[in-house]
Amino acid sequence: MFAQPCGPSSQPRIARRRPLRAAALAGLMVAFTGAARAETRLDARYTIQVAHLTVGKSEMLVTLGDAAFTAAASGRASGMLRILASGEGALRTTGAVIDGKLVPATFTLSTTSDEEKDAVKMTIDGGNVTALAAETSAPHEERVPVTDADRKGIIDPLTAILIRTGGTGDAVTAEACKRTLPIFDGRRRFDLALSFKRIEQVKAGMSYAGAAVVCAVAFRPIAGHRPDSALLRYLTDGREIELVFAPVGGTRLLAPFRLSIVSMLGNLVIEASDFTATTAQGAAPATAAASK
Repeated sequence: MFAQPCGPSSQPRIARRRPLRAAALAGLMVAFTGAARAETRLDARYTIQVAHLTVGKSEMLVTLGDAAFTAAASGRASGMLRILASGEGALRTTGAVIDGKLVPATFTLSTTSDEEKDAVKMTIDGGNVTALAAETSAPHEERVPVTDADRKGIIDPLTAILIRTGGTGDAVTAEACKRTLPIFDGRRRFDLALSFKRIEQVKAGMSYAGAAVVCAVAFRPIAGHRPDSALLRYLTDGREIELVFAPVGGTRLLAPFRLSIVSMLGNLVIEASDFTATTAQGAAPATAAASK
C-alpha cells in the first residue's frame, strides 16, 4: 500500500508516478526471479519399548518446502519384539506440496528380518499406483491377493502419518483424528481408521513440550497380508491402539509423537525422545536472465 496525497502538490506528475513505477518494477522482478523459499525440517527420534524394556530405536526425517517434500524413516527392533517382528527397515517418499497438501509421487521400502527380505519401489500419480516393483525372499507365502482396485486411491505409509490440518488457528484439534488413512506399502493394503480421544501435553527432552492430539486407531487389513500372521493377529485382536500427533512448527502438519498398543504381555510403546522442527529461509531460484 502506498500513501495517497491529501491535497494539492507542487510536484510534477512524473515525480509522483515514480514510486508506483518502482513498485511495479519490484513486482516484476519478484515474479521473474521467484521469492525466497522457506524450508521446514523435522528431525524425530523414537525409542521402542515393550513392558518398559527398550527393544529398538527408529528415526524420521521430513523436509518440507513450498513446492516439494521428502520423508524418510528407518528403525531396528529386537529382543522381546521378536514374537511379532524383528530386524530393520527403511522407507522413503518424495512428492509435491500443492495448496499445502502433501501429494506423494515415489515411495521405496526395504526391510530385513530373520525370515525374509522385502524391497519395494512404487510410483504414485493422483493417489493411484502407476508403477510397482516388489521383491521378497518368501514369494510362495499365502497372502490375500491384491487387486487393481487396491492400488487406487491410496497413500504411502509415510505420507499417511503426516496429518495436515486446515484453517489458520490451532493445529492440535479433534478434527485431525476424524479420518481414515487408505495405506498401500507396495505389498499390503490396509486402512487405519482414526477417531478422536483427547488432547494432552507431551514432552520430548528439550526439543518439544506442548499440546498433542491423541487418536484411537482401528487397523483394518484389506489385501496383501498373511491371514495367519502373528503381527496381524496382534493388531486385530481388540487391543487398544493410540496414535499421538504433535505439531511440526512453522507448518500445518502434525507428525507422530507416540504409538501405544495395550497388551497383556506388556504394552508396546514407540515414543519420541527428540522432536525438533527447524525452518530456514532459502535463496530465491536464479533465472535464465540472471545467469547470463
